[in-house]
Amino acid sequence: MKHPQMSANSSRLKGGIYVALGANLASAVGPPRRTLEEALARFRHAGVDVLDVSHWYETRPMGGRDQPRYVNGVAEVATERDPEALLEFLHGIEESLGRQRRRRWESRTVDLDLIDYRGLERTGPPPVLPHPGAVSRLFVLLPLNDVAPAWRHPVTGQAIDCLIRALPRRDGDIERLAPDSRQGLS
Repeated sequence: MKHPQMSANSSRLKGGIYVALGANLASAVGPPRRTLEEALARFRHAGVDVLDVSHWYETRPMGGRDQPRYVNGVAEVATERDPEALLEFLHGIEESLGRQRRRRWESRTVDLDLIDYRGLERTGPPPVLPHPGAVSRLFVLLPLNDVAPAWRHPVTGQAIDCLIRALPRRDGDIERLAPDSRQGLS
């Protein structure tokens, strides 16, 4: 589903850049889903075109931690920023929305991960691409499949549907949320 609010710059910028979005704590702008929608709005205001947005999913926290469930999604974006500048931009949005980095896999107001940058393969410096954890996370792969059903892992060449089928799944791990007609993003 192509995003209805593409900017005029979209025609000159190439997509194929995928950003995973997640949150399980309220921020100053509202509950997790609203925070993710605000992050997408900040992309647009800074010249990062949002070409497509997945459905939103509610997911169990990684590692069975005792914390609230997450809201997750994936956006396809287009930008002239290189991977380093884009990662810096994403971290700036996280910070502006109240993200604090203290421990790995802790609850957070927002998490923005660069999953794939036009198939670029790199082991460093940050960002490592494709994102090394993406293939083991259903909360990344299912929304990525919404926006890029023909996506293949840049290193292994595996199709996204094969990667999804290979992951274990328990009842309640991930559930697609109903569209939010107020925002028009789902």
